[in-house]
Amino acid sequence: MIKIWGHSRSSNVQKVLWAADELGLIYERIEAGGTFGKNKTPEYLALNPNGLVPTLEDEGLVVWESHAIVRYLYLRYGNAGAAPASFSKADRWTDWQQTTLWPPVRSLVVQLVRTPEKDRDPKAIALASEQVVAALRLLDAHLSKSAFVAGDSFGFGDIPLGIAVQRWVHLPVLRPTLPNVERWYGSFQSRPPFKKWVAHPLA
Repeated sequence: MIKIWGHSRSSNVQKVLWAADELGLIYERIEAGGTFGKNKTPEYLALNPNGLVPTLEDEGLVVWESHAIVRYLYLRYGNAGAAPASFSKADRWTDWQQTTLWPPVRSLVVQLVRTPEKDRDPKAIALASEQVVAALRLLDAHLSKSAFVAGDSFGFGDIPLGIAVQRWVHLPVLRPTLPNVERWYGSFQSRPPFKKWVAHPLA
């Protein structure tokens, strides 16, 4: 049976849980990381020497790094490998989430959720807000051409982006009108895996 190590409050673990449930997979989840610990034990470090979550075990194969796990699940248990062009499009937006969108979103989460108000850095908040909006304007333009990031059907590329946008929409920041992002993000609200693992207050 597939094993997924990680706690469900982690954005990276949420990506994997969302993907696994979208694919209808049966798996065992082992609480690890954060307050649950276990991720620095010899047993866990033998699986993932980084000591981070998530980690996936599947019939002797060990995969770590959340985006690598999501890609693997869709390649093995979905049909991602059947259409190379569609896979490439989802793949590039997955990398774009990690390199372009997520860093400023994470900065805002750290500043506005995890840092006491008296200790916050207004300049860092302003810069990160500008960077997120600039990135999402690119995504909005892309989504004007298709329902989802890789075409007309939901796919693995939507998951990392959805995680990032979910954080942003729950932050106390000014948000411009981005109709295509709003339509795309709104479509997740009826997806059971999103409602189960992602759609809850930030922490």
